[in-house]
Amino acid sequence: MEQVKLMTPRHLISTLIITVVLTGLSACGQQVTRVESDSVTDLSGNWNDTDSRLVADEMIQDALSRSWLTQFSREQGKAPTVIVGEVRNLSHEHINTRTFIADMERALINSGEVEFVASSEERQEVRTERKDQDLHASEETRKAMGQEIGADFMLKGTINTIIDAVSGEQVRFYQVDLTLIDMANNRKVWVGQKKIKKTIEKSGLRW
Repeated sequence: MEQVKLMTPRHLISTLIITVVLTGLSACGQQVTRVESDSVTDLSGNWNDTDSRLVADEMIQDALSRSWLTQFSREQGKAPTVIVGEVRNLSHEHINTRTFIADMERALINSGEVEFVASSEERQEVRTERKDQDLHASEETRKAMGQEIGADFMLKGTINTIIDAVSGEQVRFYQVDLTLIDMANNRKVWVGQKKIKKTIEKSGLRW
């Protein structure tokens, strides 16, 4: 007759712990939901892709609606050439300013109102390619040095934040300041400003 082995209290506790851990791991499974890339999402309250896109579109639209553009086109008989310079992050949080710059470049190029030239980093890469062409490409296809188009205006700016918090509520205030500068004489032809205010509430939260 086969003898039935009873579990000792120690074995029973070990089995129970393993069961609880496995159950907990299965309950913490990650769920991923795809959303449209242009949908408005705001999970943490930090600066995000939606802020970058909307601020860039609104500020570039404002810049292109001002008198400097029509005045330049009338006097020079051509569309102005613009380059985006540095956007300094002076806020309390990490902000990928490259994404914001890319959003502004997209808005400027797609407007059809201005010509656009490559950034300093991009120009350096292209110049290296031209030097290589000068040595290795045929005379009919190589691109000569010294034929670049100089920018008429540079767009640059800053991103700042102000934080106000008490108990479980926090207000985050973002301010984006952009300036368009005439490359010929350093004259500021347009100054734009966009403000964003976000209220964040969490129970039992300590800032």
